[in-house]
Amino acid sequence: MLRKKLASLGIMALLLAGLVATSQTVSAKEMSIQERIVAGKKIAWNRRGGNCLACHVMDNGVLPGNTAPALMMMKQRYPDWNDLRAQIWDPRVRNPNAFMPPFGAHRILSEREIDLVTDYIHSL
Repeated sequence: MLRKKLASLGIMALLLAGLVATSQTVSAKEMSIQERIVAGKKIAWNRRGGNCLACHVMDNGVLPGNTAPALMMMKQRYPDWNDLRAQIWDPRVRNPNAFMPPFGAHRILSEREIDLVTDYIHSL
């Protein structure tokens, strides 16, 4: 009897935790553009996330790499946000010899994370 009560309490706790977690999750579309840019920068600069600084000079980053183009004037280079997103999602489409990881095709980043990183990179 005690086991059943404990199991019921455990299930209720998990359900409650799930409700709290989902209610606190903010979708990328609900964020302001400034919030999206800040969130995208955190992902792009994170060594376990985008890690863009490993190869790109960008936005006063410390110890940037120099094996890929500097990320600057991105709105001029990619006037269409979707083109930039496609490049981040899978650069092999435009250049089969690209050594940049296909962040979307290989599921390195989620679709939401790719959107946020694209917002940040496009702002540079």
